[in-house]
Amino acid sequence: MPRVKYRNSDVDLVARMMRAEAEGEGNQGMLYVGNVIVNRLVANCLDFENLRSIDDVIFQIQGGNYSFEAVQKGNSFYQRARPNEQRLARQTLDYWRDHPAKYALWYFNPYAPCPPTWYGQPFTGQFKNHCFYEPAAGTCENVYMG
Repeated sequence: MPRVKYRNSDVDLVARMMRAEAEGEGNQGMLYVGNVIVNRLVANCLDFENLRSIDDVIFQIQGGNYSFEAVQKGNSFYQRARPNEQRLARQTLDYWRDHPAKYALWYFNPYAPCPPTWYGQPFTGQFKNHCFYEPAAGTCENVYMG
C-alpha cells in the first residue's frame, strides 16, 4: 500500500521537483527531497495543514512565495520528468523513507554549517548540501505515522 494516494501525473510532478531541488546530490539526495514532499502531505500540521494532494504540496504558497524554490525560479522543475527520477518518485510515494529525511518536513541549503534548529524545529541531519529538520516533539504526530 503506498504511503499516499497518487496518480501518474503526481509521479511526474514529484520527479521534476526531486531533480530540480537535488539533482546535484544524486539519487540519494533526490530521494530525501521526495521524503519531504510525501511527509508534508501526510503531516496535516504546522505549516502543512489541509494539504490534500501532491499539487497542494508542490504549489503551496507561504509568506507570499512558493514553498519550494524551484517552482519560483523556473529551473529544471519545468522540464519533462526523466525515467530515473520517475522511478525514484514512485519509490518515495510507495514506501521509501530514510534518515535524515525520514520524518523531515523542511530542508534547505544554508551555504554554511547547518544550524541546530530551523524556525524552532530540530536538525535531524545533513546530506551533502541540504540540512533536514523534523517537527519538534509533540507538534506533528502524523508525520511519524504516515
